[in-house]
Amino acid sequence: MMRPVWYRSLDATGRRAFWSSYSGLTIDAMNVQLYAFILPTLLAFWGLTPSGAGLLASAALISGAIGGWLAGSLSDRIGRIQVLRVTIIWVAASTLLCGFARDYDELLLARLIQGIGFGAEWAVGVVFMSEIAPSATRGRVLGTLQSAWAVGWGLAAATTGIAIALLPPDIGWRVVFFVALLPALLLFLVRKTMNESPAFAAERKRQAWHGIFSRDVWPSTLKGSMLATGMHGGYWAIATWWPTMLRVERGLTAADTGLHTAALIGGSLLGYALGAWLSDYAGRRATLSAFALGGIVIVLAATQFQLSATALLALTPVLGLFALGLYSTVGPALTELYPTSLRGSGLGFCYNVGRGLAGITPVAVGGSVASLGFSQAIGLYVAGSYALVLIATALMRETRGIDLLTTEGWESQGSNRTILAVGARSEV
Repeated sequence: MMRPVWYRSLDATGRRAFWSSYSGLTIDAMNVQLYAFILPTLLAFWGLTPSGAGLLASAALISGAIGGWLAGSLSDRIGRIQVLRVTIIWVAASTLLCGFARDYDELLLARLIQGIGFGAEWAVGVVFMSEIAPSATRGRVLGTLQSAWAVGWGLAAATTGIAIALLPPDIGWRVVFFVALLPALLLFLVRKTMNESPAFAAERKRQAWHGIFSRDVWPSTLKGSMLATGMHGGYWAIATWWPTMLRVERGLTAADTGLHTAALIGGSLLGYALGAWLSDYAGRRATLSAFALGGIVIVLAATQFQLSATALLALTPVLGLFALGLYSTVGPALTELYPTSLRGSGLGFCYNVGRGLAGITPVAVGGSVASLGFSQAIGLYVAGSYALVLIATALMRETRGIDLLTTEGWESQGSNRTILAVGARSEV
């Protein structure tokens, strides 16, 4: 079978690193996404209010900001793979706590703990893989890596659907949190035998994490955080409330809701592939702008008009394409903003602080349901989030083609920084 160019560009070590990172992100996504699918059950079983349910969704995002920031900074000090061995165990153990929660307060605490590992796994995994991927195919490698999120999302939907159908509700929603324990333990054993990325192994300089706020670097940190906040804000408003909107407001059956969710996930897989390809061929900025603008148009069309169920189903995969296609490009865009000595700290901060700030959107949607309804609230908050992506992208410099291994340093030019790379010169 013919393998894609990006995969052939990886050697045996790179391919092993890719599948380790892909598996970790799949487990990560599955565990944190389970909540969206058990939410209708908890609304009925525990009598949650929309605001209370939104807070549970936001809890993991907010603590994820802390986890990603700390893990990214730690990975700059002790190494990427060292931190990744800890994160996968943290994700598995904290997810078990969710399943054992006896009431709202315990589930909220478990979600906060889960979020720390959730943020850490992605931040360090993407930095690790970005330093292994060749510069010419980095966008496609990291974009394909991001598709693990859709796989985990699909596994969460399937696991919850089976458990709720076969088991009593008060048991079924708990069982889903136990499924990924064994795969996580196996992945930990695989990572025990893996080595550091070449870029980190060659880097002798170690900088404190607050270097990302230095005079010459803070503009990149600000723009990267804006980008991540808008991207996450749009996605989490959709991921948290879309299934509930379909069931409660649209009156769809569980089977029809599952069909819409499958369409959303299917579209996201196409979005990952398209975003990965475009980021290498059209550049990071053009790809981010196109997907954000497309997301605004589609989400407003799907939520602000009284569409039939058939028309809504037709738009759903397109919404998934734009919402998740952004994630294909944000990984390379953020890693290319920083030198190796600050890459984990920079990406960890931008991506996860953006995720933490985006945690406001599930709560905001829940709080606006009474006055706006689910559809109107989702549409307005998603469109506003993607508008922030457009602003951040307009301020960013193109970084496609930077060689992270051979980058020699940063040269100051007024208030900007210029990365000097072999055969390429790209402003940050």
